[in-house]
Amino acid sequence: MSVAHASRAVGARDGGQRLGSGPPAPERPSRRRVIIAAVVLAVVSLTAVLLLPPLMAAAAIGSIAALVLLRRFIFTWTAMIIGLAAVIMLVPARRYAIPIPLPFQLEPYRLVLGIVIIALVVSLILKPEVRWRPVAFGWPIGIFLVTIAVSFVVNVTGLANDALIGTAVGGMFQMLFMLAVFFCFRQLLRSERDVMLLITFVTWAGVVVSFFALIERFSRFNVFLVLGNFLPLTLLREGGDVSRAGVARAFGSAQHPIALAVVLCILIPLAVYLAKYAAWPLNEINRKIVYGGATIMLFGGIMAAISRTAVVVLAIMFLVTLIFHPKVAGAIFALALPVVLLAAAVVPKVFESMVLSFLDVDSLVASQYTSAGMGGAGRLADLEPAMAEVAQHPFFGSGFGSRIVIGDEANAFILDNQFLGTLMETGALGVLGLAVFLLVPPIMLLRFAFAQATERRHAVLALAIAVAISGYIAAIFFYDAFGFFQAFFVLCILLAVGAWLLTEAPRRPMVERADAAASVDAPTADEVALEGATR
Repeated sequence: MSVAHASRAVGARDGGQRLGSGPPAPERPSRRRVIIAAVVLAVVSLTAVLLLPPLMAAAAIGSIAALVLLRRFIFTWTAMIIGLAAVIMLVPARRYAIPIPLPFQLEPYRLVLGIVIIALVVSLILKPEVRWRPVAFGWPIGIFLVTIAVSFVVNVTGLANDALIGTAVGGMFQMLFMLAVFFCFRQLLRSERDVMLLITFVTWAGVVVSFFALIERFSRFNVFLVLGNFLPLTLLREGGDVSRAGVARAFGSAQHPIALAVVLCILIPLAVYLAKYAAWPLNEINRKIVYGGATIMLFGGIMAAISRTAVVVLAIMFLVTLIFHPKVAGAIFALALPVVLLAAAVVPKVFESMVLSFLDVDSLVASQYTSAGMGGAGRLADLEPAMAEVAQHPFFGSGFGSRIVIGDEANAFILDNQFLGTLMETGALGVLGLAVFLLVPPIMLLRFAFAQATERRHAVLALAIAVAISGYIAAIFFYDAFGFFQAFFVLCILLAVGAWLLTEAPRRPMVERADAAASVDAPTADEVALEGATR
């Protein structure tokens, strides 16, 4: 073989290797996918042209085009986590609707939640690698739903006689749809990275809401009510004008100042957790400064809402922290005291209305007896007539969804007490279901934190979520909690993170659990091993 011939052979071999090692040619879409995409596009275009005004039709087709172009980013689990959390935190519920003619108001959270549900169902059916994640709290939720169903069945005749069957069924479907937020977030949380992304985003979204709530408090301009100026949304109702002690209260992205205050309160434990374990800033001192500022901003948003319920929620969360983690409680008290004193000096009227009013017990009790028998009556004024109705149906109530408190068909008074409302609608059985639904998850999380968690960061996160849920539980006695969607959805987010901890975070072996000290401050197995290695 000549040298030239050998060179050509080697060159051909090397060229073949380079060709084979290069990036593969892009795979052409299958004919089936092309046909399906064409049919979907044709149906959407025809529907938009026939049923929608020209501008809306153009917007619909443009939205479909944008979805196609950005599909690799939009149709990912991470994007769905951020998208659903953003709608919950930043778009006020019951304020906006998508301008599409339907028998019901298509609110943004309904649209996004529906998209997530469809995506999850399709993935579970078509993708073998996608599996159903255990939810941990399925049985408490199941007991709660069963008590609602039993109350409906027992009272079906009375509901039919009062023409309330449709209202009751609609209420049950709405409750199922709201609980779907928990199941969706649980299925979307597939790794610890997803968990940290979610709690970090929700915390900073709360900081943004707090910032604009402070602006609203002083300017009476709610930025969350002008989203329709640059998003395809129709404003359903204007913001309310609620004041206390002659001072306007902020709504932010919530339905009511009380709901705003509750949401911001239960985000504080997450901010405290992130001050220690957030991925950014990398420097621990800078991280504590950043999240310390975030916590102060959350306090500012709470002050803008001017809600005494928030004081109760904060007190309960502090008490739970003091019982289970005294060191952290002491640090929080030391850091919070200067902020409280500053608030008392800067906004004395607000501070007096929120905090000092608890010291005047007689006036506080008297304020809860005002306007008996009227809308907006004090909570204690509602207690006697409510208990009189409870005495008529003590075990199963009057039926879930039987009480209508707003609108032309209103047949009951506003209680500002979710516990009492549940007692009236579903009786003692419903209260038992509510207690199981709300109390079992934090108990399971506390057990995990003190006896089962391998990593200290997981134990502290479980404790933080349990503290936050305890604050929500305290709040249900002071407002109709399930009627304010944002706060309920944030509760679902907390439950989803807690479910991830209980089902996917590493646990100690049974023998080690028995020997472990029941404290989140106890060294973990990894820390003990590291200490032994350094010796």
